[in-house]
Amino acid sequence: MKSELMDQAADLLSVGRLELKRMGGLPDPLRPGSEAEAYAIQELLHSRYRRAGLGPRVGYKIGCTTAVMQKYLGIDNPCAGGVFGSTVRRESGVFEHGRFLHVGVECELAVSLGCDVKSEGLLHDRETVVPAVESVMAAIEVVDDRWVDYSSIDTATLIADDFFGSACVLGEPVTEWSSIDLQGIGGSMVVNGEQVGSGRGADILGHPLVALAWLANSLEARGSYLRAGEFVLLGSLVQTRWMQRNDLVQVDIDGLGKVKARFR
Repeated sequence: MKSELMDQAADLLSVGRLELKRMGGLPDPLRPGSEAEAYAIQELLHSRYRRAGLGPRVGYKIGCTTAVMQKYLGIDNPCAGGVFGSTVRRESGVFEHGRFLHVGVECELAVSLGCDVKSEGLLHDRETVVPAVESVMAAIEVVDDRWVDYSSIDTATLIADDFFGSACVLGEPVTEWSSIDLQGIGGSMVVNGEQVGSGRGADILGHPLVALAWLANSLEARGSYLRAGEFVLLGSLVQTRWMQRNDLVQVDIDGLGKVKARFR
């Protein structure tokens, strides 16, 4: 795809988030023909978000790393997007329901990075990324469905639009995490006092750090890398739940604590 067409695609996609306008899809000439083109458009979109005041990109989210989310969205491979500074809350977040088009929440594990993740030409795996993980956190990802009908949108276009990314709540960082069985820990999500789903760390590609390695490899294939100080949302253990005004959601991850979000 020519660079001017990618720019036009990023301009159109930015309207959904910045102006809260539902999108019906990209015109055929602007639709990415591959995931590589999708991530290139996403990078252009990120520059527009920074200029619009969302702040720097401070982390990443990965979608479709669990069977429950792959089945829900009909996508069988991980998909990544960016997270911006102004959208991050700590431990308990309050969000204006009217600032979203169709807001949802997901039950997540997250990691923060204490050093850059570079492979020196070799592929990362779950063991090679361990030294970079400074802390592990419970988290809520806040997603926004900006589409007229997201089920009709191809995967590459969803990626170009940051894969529903919108905001997040990060729990207290647990730095002494090496004794925690990330594969075996359980997590649950409660909405207005009622548990709506649960899962285990192994649901995330067999082990949560496999998702981190996937992202590290994906970024390096695109000429970039994970940087010290960034965080990564590794994927939802529970199917997305769509929020109504005044809803309260709580995520509880064994050994990592709780996080909350309210939509007023």
